[in-house]
Amino acid sequence: MAEQAIITTTVNLLQDNVQVSAYLAEPKESGSYPGVVVLQEIFGVNVHIREVTERIAKLGYVAIAPALFQRIAPGFETGYTPEDIETGRSYAMQTQASELLSDIQLAIDYLKNLPQVKKDGFGCIGFCFGGHVAYLAATLPDIKATASFYGAGITTRTPGGGAPSVTRTREITGTLYAFSGREDASIPAEQVDEIEAELEKYKIPHRVFRYDGADHGFFCDHRGSYNPKAATDAWEQVKQLFSQLN
Repeated sequence: MAEQAIITTTVNLLQDNVQVSAYLAEPKESGSYPGVVVLQEIFGVNVHIREVTERIAKLGYVAIAPALFQRIAPGFETGYTPEDIETGRSYAMQTQASELLSDIQLAIDYLKNLPQVKKDGFGCIGFCFGGHVAYLAATLPDIKATASFYGAGITTRTPGGGAPSVTRTREITGTLYAFSGREDASIPAEQVDEIEAELEKYKIPHRVFRYDGADHGFFCDHRGSYNPKAATDAWEQVKQLFSQLN
């Protein structure tokens, strides 16, 4: 299928005293499209996340990437140096699961108010920090298809403290695909196995993909850990996952 021409813009999502910036990409041609929320790594809504948002829109979705650090560091985006990683991690450590879920719901509600967006089920995709947050977002009733890429810490913690995010698996209402690299030290194989076991335990529709030779960040072609083979396969799986929203 040919890629669609798209329009991109930055929008502000308003709720109470909170204003969250978000990157929006949508097909140029009028029509009715499913909505997808894109969740950032610790590096903010940077060029990689914007490119992913655009790729999804070109497939025929209205995609939105809310700035998950907006409450802590408005406008933050960065690259992948050791210093960037340290800064991004410090911001991630200051987030709260309840606030993240509130901001994601705010993005979903924004999409619902767009006349070209279907209202009966949304997709979600996240990477790294956003992969963990996507696992939490899968518990939102509106989310029917979730792609969680190398979300570290799902079995050991949750943003802001409390029971690990994996303990909320039973609340997931849609389908979840999890992607990880076998060389990713931040997500040991036993943690991936634990996630899969919980998904099976609660009969959550799911698939778990483990890629040989792939490290953390394998999907990002701006990082040295980019693995074209794994990234290409994962993208095909994401397309298949989101097709159920049509």
